[in-house]
Amino acid sequence: MLQAIARTARETARLTGRGRFAENVMTAIRSVQRSRFVPDGLVVEAYENIALPIGYEQTISQPYIVALMTDLLRPEKDHICLEVGTGSGYQAAVLSLLTSKVYTIEIIAPLFRQASSQLHKMHYDNVYPLLGNGYLGYPEAAPYDRIIVTAAAEKIPPALIEQLKKGGRMMIPIGPENGAQVLYQVDKDAAGEVTTQPVLDVRFVPLIEGETLAL
Repeated sequence: MLQAIARTARETARLTGRGRFAENVMTAIRSVQRSRFVPDGLVVEAYENIALPIGYEQTISQPYIVALMTDLLRPEKDHICLEVGTGSGYQAAVLSLLTSKVYTIEIIAPLFRQASSQLHKMHYDNVYPLLGNGYLGYPEAAPYDRIIVTAAAEKIPPALIEQLKKGGRMMIPIGPENGAQVLYQVDKDAAGEVTTQPVLDVRFVPLIEGETLAL
């Protein structure tokens, strides 16, 4: 899997500006057992460089995309991070090895319960799973040094811009569910000015807004 990530990074370097990823990011990817975050029937495919279904019309992202978004986020050990879209918990686990705290929000209740249980079993004790509407962020722990959104929004949620610390960075895919989506890097400078930069065409499940889903 690591070789496939490195190869894809080289192939997309012209678009992303990242021909190779930081060593601490690759070490974190290497350390997290992706097989623990996929359904039992897909364990044999867990270390393929592909997205996989996790139920409820959601997916665990392609390892290359996890590595790219994490690398561009430039996490540091003292950072407090917000993730919108817990899914399986895999991205949160990776970030937990690179930052101080990870608050992660999931709107689908069964996925929240599964991810919370798995993260607890694997002792990712600096990850704080939350059940709720990620479009609104989590103001109780704001501002955040880093924000990562793992579902595609039609536009950048204003609440997330508000909760991003000055000097902070957000990675977020933008675009409609069945149309063109682009991964954006969003930076807020020391004066609070926000700039956005497109990185790469991507494909994510849509960001769900509204009430939590019991399903």
